[in-house]
Amino acid sequence: MTAGATIPDPIGVLLEAHDVVVCVGSGGVGKTTTSATLALEAARRGRRACVLTIDPARRLADAMGLDSAAARGSRPVQVEGPWSGELWTVMLDTRVTFAELIETYAPNPEQARRILDNRFFRNIADALSGTHEYMAMEKLHELHADDRFDLVIVDTPPTTNALEFLDAPNRITSFLDHRLYRILVTPSNTLARAMNVAAQTVLRSISRIVGASVVDDVIEFFANFDGMEEGFRARAVSVRTLLASERTTFVLVTIPRRDVAQEATTFVGDLRAAGVDVAALIVNRVHPNFSPRPLDELRARLGPLSDGPLAPFVTALLDATTIAGTEMDHLAGLTGALPTAAVRLVPFLDADVHDLAGLERLRRHLITG
Repeated sequence: MTAGATIPDPIGVLLEAHDVVVCVGSGGVGKTTTSATLALEAARRGRRACVLTIDPARRLADAMGLDSAAARGSRPVQVEGPWSGELWTVMLDTRVTFAELIETYAPNPEQARRILDNRFFRNIADALSGTHEYMAMEKLHELHADDRFDLVIVDTPPTTNALEFLDAPNRITSFLDHRLYRILVTPSNTLARAMNVAAQTVLRSISRIVGASVVDDVIEFFANFDGMEEGFRARAVSVRTLLASERTTFVLVTIPRRDVAQEATTFVGDLRAAGVDVAALIVNRVHPNFSPRPLDELRARLGPLSDGPLAPFVTALLDATTIAGTEMDHLAGLTGALPTAAVRLVPFLDADVHDLAGLERLRRHLITG
């Protein structure tokens, strides 16, 4: 590199070199605001970026237009601002996304209507385990295929297991291939013949607990799914291929608390086992270290001042240094597990990030160039 040349910022390079950025991490670590900030930086770099957010804070949703009428129905909303590219945002609506899939893959409108009107569907559309993760995958597929965007940034659902999100396409295909599913989608007039004695016994037992009408709703729901499997299966395969593509990259977001950092280290191991490498680590809410000296040396040098008028300031400095050192100790295992990842430490900010100005302040800590 020639003298005076600017070193490219690794986070910026990541945003320019990929079509999909997946932000993973446990809940409550600032994943949503980080995802929005990355999309803002991508727009500043001339990209047409869309961030798929999961339950943003109300004021941030307001600032990004997500509470407007145009945003209802899980539709992307463009956010205007002083950037050369485009910034779009969409908030995942699990129920709406599920309904849109039904309408897409149902052989005819009447079959779609029967499913959408089914009481079982209305109850499980956004409550069934795994539905949220799967619908986030489906929305990613939809946005990636949309010609309006050349970059999609995904704020993944809060989870204690990163693979719940990444494995959603595999789970849906496994379910579609399961023998019980094949029995349930058998047309209702031949259902009794298709079921073996054991299956009928199980259903009778369930009906005594939850009521026969509930069982009837479940059977009707799956029976109406007949003929839609290939569409769901093909979509799941497509999403799996997209996640494994070199055009997709992963960013891990965490905070410097011992339990959360340990959980993030487990994430890294799980992702690596699944063939996924983390390209960047973003640590939010880091306490600043005001002294380059080791804590013991700092205590020794400041000892003579600990009984004088500067004592409160000495105590404050030593406490701050202790906290900062402890946080770095918490992160040591995590950063050691990611020797090639770009690492950004974001300090505690003096105000919550709840608008575009807050995203801009956060952006300045993420991007060095």
